[in-house]
Amino acid sequence: MGLLFILYCIFSLILIAVSIPLIRNKIEPNGLYGFRVRATLENPRLWYEVNHYFAKRLLVTGIALFITSIGLYFIPGISVDAYALGVLFVFCLFFIPSIIASIRYLNKLKNA
Repeated sequence: MGLLFILYCIFSLILIAVSIPLIRNKIEPNGLYGFRVRATLENPRLWYEVNHYFAKRLLVTGIALFITSIGLYFIPGISVDAYALGVLFVFCLFFIPSIIASIRYLNKLKNA
C-alpha cells in the first residue's frame, strides 16, 4: 500500500501544481492544458475566466485528495481496497462538481 500512498500524494500535488498557473492566468489557450472546450479555445476572454474559475476548484480538489491520501493511510488495519476506494470517492466528490460548476459558469458567461 506504500506505493499507492506515494502515487496518490504525487497525483494530488500535481493537481495542485497545475492549478496555480491557471489561477494566475499564466496559461494561454492551448489544446493540452486547461479547461479545453470549443468555446474556451475560440475565445481568450472565456479561456481565462473559466480556467481561473475551474482551477480554484481543482486546487481544492488536490488539497482534499492530499489530506485524504494521508489521513486514510494512517488508519490502522485499512485494506488496500478500502484505501483506494476512499481516495477515489473523495476525488469524485470534489472533481465531478468542479466540472459541472465550470460548465455552468461557462454557459453563464456565454449567455451574458
